[in-house]
Amino acid sequence: MVLYLVRHGRPILDPTVPASTWVLDPEHEHQIADLAARAPWSDDAVWFTSPEPKAARTALLLTGRDVPVMHDLREHDRSGTGWVPDFVDVIREAFATPYSEVRPGWEPISRTRSRVADAVRQIVAEHPGRDVVLVGHGTAWTLLAAELTGTDPDL
Repeated sequence: MVLYLVRHGRPILDPTVPASTWVLDPEHEHQIADLAARAPWSDDAVWFTSPEPKAARTALLLTGRDVPVMHDLREHDRSGTGWVPDFVDVIREAFATPYSEVRPGWEPISRTRSRVADAVRQIVAEHPGRDVVLVGHGTAWTLLAAELTGTDPDL
């Protein structure tokens, strides 16, 4: 069994809408096709995607079919704020204080880590011995990798 974590393709950054609703940038979808052409996963791998449009579209482009959605694979919830110009600094703060809501309405990083890790454990348990491909998000996968390896998240 191999677990593959695929980050969604490049989205169109639109500061006027929540990041959770961003879509892929069509000008960069060829990069996803390039990945599909050299896919390391087996043909019978089990697939799941985050519900966010950029992840679901990435999964569709990789497989040529709709992929089951797992709600708990969604990205770190930052819906309490709009565009964050100092995003990298705020994410560093979130990782440094994982049990805190670093901005109003932001999910504590520790909660994201638990939510995503629990979802992945459930998927793996329900598909023993099968390769699993998950399409999601950078922060969520960073936290999951740390959880699975027993290490601190590495930005």
